[in-house]
Amino acid sequence: MTDPRKTARVEAAEAKRRAEQLEEERRAARLAKAEAKRARAAALQRRLTREVLFAGRGVSGQLDDIKSDAAALERRGLPLLNDAGDLAALLGLDMRRLRWLTYHRDVAEVSHYRQFQIPKSSGGVRTIAAPRRALRAAQQGVRDHILSKLSAPEPAHAFVAGRSTLTNAQPHCGRAILVKADVTDFFGAITFPRVRGYFGSLGYSGMVATLLALLTTEAKRVAAEVDGRTLYVASGPRSLPQGALTSPELTNQIARGIDRRLAGYADKHGWTYTRYADDLTFSGEDAARERVGPLLGTIARVLRDEGFQLNRDKVFVSRAGRQQRVTGVVVNERPGIDRKTLRRFRAAVHRVSREGFRDRAERRQMLGYAAYVRMIKPEQGGRFLGALRAAPTGGGEA
Repeated sequence: MTDPRKTARVEAAEAKRRAEQLEEERRAARLAKAEAKRARAAALQRRLTREVLFAGRGVSGQLDDIKSDAAALERRGLPLLNDAGDLAALLGLDMRRLRWLTYHRDVAEVSHYRQFQIPKSSGGVRTIAAPRRALRAAQQGVRDHILSKLSAPEPAHAFVAGRSTLTNAQPHCGRAILVKADVTDFFGAITFPRVRGYFGSLGYSGMVATLLALLTTEAKRVAAEVDGRTLYVASGPRSLPQGALTSPELTNQIARGIDRRLAGYADKHGWTYTRYADDLTFSGEDAARERVGPLLGTIARVLRDEGFQLNRDKVFVSRAGRQQRVTGVVVNERPGIDRKTLRRFRAAVHRVSREGFRDRAERRQMLGYAAYVRMIKPEQGGRFLGALRAAPTGGGEA
């Protein structure tokens, strides 16, 4: 017969053993959980030394891609950058500074740009966004290490070494008909997704392409005073700012589709085509007179297909017998300058030679224009420069 007390002692001992075993399993689970947490934290810290995991709402969708196409980059002579750490090292930045420069906020307490307006020759004003020192240095690095290694499209004459308003105008000298068109909000139409997509097309990973696009785009912002603080509120999507060091080269690269298609159309239909930033110029001989309508339709369609819009208020058609100008250069026979403008400038040079410059700003402006005249009319421009350099500078400041 079983002893009840003995049975109770055995059951109690077994229950105690099970409780101790369960407690040991729980302790081991807690230790394993803590170790896994430490491992995740260490892995996260390792990632944060190389990666940007979040760069703001609406721009972070490709940051998980850290594998660039090494072969594609090598073919283009571009540096291999897989992640944010590679980009930071290339630009001479630490990761903290790179995150600060690239983080997107719709409402920001700090603006990396200084905005101001300048008058446009056609009327109205143009907003310039000049990068502040830290961003300017980073953009200079992007230019030096990446953008400078990319060739410009043949029809493009703005922002290209060895090309100018003069080289843009020369192909159109002495033509029977001249057609000029303008792109609406050229820089503003090149938005963050397009810039990121362009860097990705070169072979860069999603992370590097995203960060490069954040370094080179910005939203138009309005300053607002809230509780004694100045906040900078985005009033539109991120796009290429006029004034950023990298915007000129990027416009030429992203406009390659425009240049390729319009140059092909021009070659086929007897036109000559060049582009200076957002100014499109076509010229042709007498036979082209009847083809202006189809040309304008093609320009509008190509721009629309490529994500741009024709400014129909700035389409000009001029024929031989009237003054024809391309990017400020008279092209009726050979490159020249508008006579009325030249007479006014000659009179200003004469005044300065006798009386001196009013201030340093006037000196800079007149020397700049004299250099421009020398580019188009070397002998006359050289005389202007000689006279201006010999003139005294007034005491006023710019």
